[in-house]
Amino acid sequence: MSVQKQKVTNELFEAIEILKQKEWVDLTHTFGPESPHFAAFEPASIDTLFDHDDGFFAQRFSFPGQYGTHIDAPIHFVRDTRYLEELGLKELVLPLVVIDRSKEAAEDADFTLTVDEIKKFEAEHGEIEAGTFVALRTDWSKRWPDKDAFNNKDADGNNRIPGWGLDALKFLFEERGVRAVGHETYDTDSAIDFLKNEALLGEYYVLEQDTYQVELLKNLDQLPAKGAVIFNIVPKPEKASGFPVRSFAILP
Repeated sequence: MSVQKQKVTNELFEAIEILKQKEWVDLTHTFGPESPHFAAFEPASIDTLFDHDDGFFAQRFSFPGQYGTHIDAPIHFVRDTRYLEELGLKELVLPLVVIDRSKEAAEDADFTLTVDEIKKFEAEHGEIEAGTFVALRTDWSKRWPDKDAFNNKDADGNNRIPGWGLDALKFLFEERGVRAVGHETYDTDSAIDFLKNEALLGEYYVLEQDTYQVELLKNLDQLPAKGAVIFNIVPKPEKASGFPVRSFAILP
C-alpha cells in the first residue's frame, strides 16, 4: 500500500473512531401492523415464510412505502422527478438543525410553524445555515404507538396535528437554502392547513424542490438545536416513491 493510501486509510479510521466516541441517537420508530399510519393505507402485515424448524427464519413484509419513519422522494408528489434510488448518498447525510416548538404544539394541536417562529429561533441560535436538514420538533412522536392519541381526531373526525406552514418552508428553502426537512407527524402540513387548503401544499412544495423529506421522526428532544449530523439510511427499491428509513443523528 502506498504512503498516500495509508494516510487516507488512517484518516478514515481516525474519523470513525472520533464518531464512535460521540453520542448516537436513533430517530426511527419501530413499526408493525398496529402502528399509526396514514389513513388511506392498509396496516402493515408481516408473515412467516419459514421458521427455524425449516432450517432458517424468513419473513415477508407488506407495507406502503410511506410507512413508519420513512423518506419521501420527489416523485412521491411531483411528476417526472427523481425516484428514491436516484438520491445521492451524500444528500442523505447532512448537518442537522432542530427547531423546537414542542411547547407551542402541546398548547395548540393546530400549531403551524411560521416565518416569525423561525426568526425567533434564529434570534436565539443564529441564522440557519444553507445545506442543512431542518427538523421540526413538536414532541408528537411521544404519542406513538397510540393511534388515537397520534391522530388526535376532533368531534368531526378530523385529525388535529401540528406541522409546517407553507410560508415557513418557502423561507427555509428560498431564503436560507436548506437542503431537506423532517418532522414527527404523518404530513409536512399541519392538519388545520390541510383542511383549509384541501391539499398538502407544503409537502408538494418541499418535494418540488427536487429534494426529500423524512416523516415520523422521533427523539428530536435528545438533540441540540445545532451541531448534530443526520444520517438517513434507506434500502434501494426500484422506482420507489419512498420507503421506511433508519434515520439517526450523531451529536457534536
